[in-house]
Amino acid sequence: MQRDYRRTPWILVSAAMLMLMPAVLMAQDTPGKAAQATHWVGTWATSAQAIDKSTFPPTPPGLTDTTLRQIVHVSIGGHQLRVRFSNEFASWGNNLTIDEAHVALSAGKSAIKPETDKALTFHGQPSATIPFGAMMLSDPIAFDLPALSDLVVSIHVTGAEKDFTGHRSARANSYLQSGNSVSASDLPDAVIANRWYYLSGVEVVASPPTSAVAVLGDSITDGKGSTEGTNQRWPDVLARRLQENPGTAGVSVLNEGIGGNCLWFGGLGQTAMVRLDRDVIAQPGVRYVILFEGINDLGGGQTTPDEIITADEQIIARSHGSGLRIYGATISPCGGSFYDKPGVEEKRQKVNEWIRTSGAFDAVIDLDAAVRDPQDPHKLLKSADSGDHLHPSNAGHKLLGDAVDLKLFAQQ
Repeated sequence: MQRDYRRTPWILVSAAMLMLMPAVLMAQDTPGKAAQATHWVGTWATSAQAIDKSTFPPTPPGLTDTTLRQIVHVSIGGHQLRVRFSNEFASWGNNLTIDEAHVALSAGKSAIKPETDKALTFHGQPSATIPFGAMMLSDPIAFDLPALSDLVVSIHVTGAEKDFTGHRSARANSYLQSGNSVSASDLPDAVIANRWYYLSGVEVVASPPTSAVAVLGDSITDGKGSTEGTNQRWPDVLARRLQENPGTAGVSVLNEGIGGNCLWFGGLGQTAMVRLDRDVIAQPGVRYVILFEGINDLGGGQTTPDEIITADEQIIARSHGSGLRIYGATISPCGGSFYDKPGVEEKRQKVNEWIRTSGAFDAVIDLDAAVRDPQDPHKLLKSADSGDHLHPSNAGHKLLGDAVDLKLFAQQ
């Protein structure tokens, strides 16, 4: 028999409601439910890859009982952050132990601003073990992170002397010093390496309109040809322009470039098709993609224009399937470089013509036009050439970053 609540005494209903209230409040305070409502956006990222012997950390000190201090240049700011660490390319059984981790604002080189130093935790604990093949996020912490600032991430690691996961070309210095000095104001005895190890992302809490653009690229996107340590990669140029423009200040830039990377086959690191899910689709807050790859496929001579176009189509379809807007960047010139081989220029023009005219992308960013020599279009402008006739100089990186129409990222 169904109870008629219209006839239930008011005091009984009220008592029942009071009994339920603690459970309701507990549910509202559950961390999992709060996290679901929090809008996380990546403010800095790098594509994880296997570190080979040529890019191993310097020994001594190596990465056993070592403080590893790394500096990253963020795009958007925030008041709450978390850090992503990766052990994805470790072989079976090679777990990574982080004994302690801190973040602080940079005071230049290996120094931090001590008043900003804060410890990270993992499930409320100061240390964490990251299984082989996995990544791990730190717990969120309150931290005042200005836009376009340098964040220092210091970790003390033990027992990780092979199968390193990292990023081969940081274009910035990392500092390694024996022992645990994660909260030290400076590391005067540190050894310098220009790689990132284990660090793969920094995320901030932001209002829902805030979003990210992931730039999927090769060594040009990774910053080859720009001055080390000065954040003059073309995605850095784009990040500054976005911040300076009120209509796009809520858009971060995630640099997912890997030197020597390919779309279809071979190259360094996982191909763009393989790493798309991790480096783009799974990035927090991502809304836009810029695809700027193909020169290594063409220059390597093992990939046809049709295969490059097929790879682009697959990346477009998968990006659209995840609700992302994707912009195609034309392939820049390589005349006079080690890739200047018979047939390469004709293939480059064929791919670029498809990018410009197919309508497959949501928009086209003509980076080829931004840096090519109008008198000799298969070559870079002299002012844009770093000297190897393939990678742009600082001036060339600025031309690339300035060529991106900010209207593509205007908040709707």
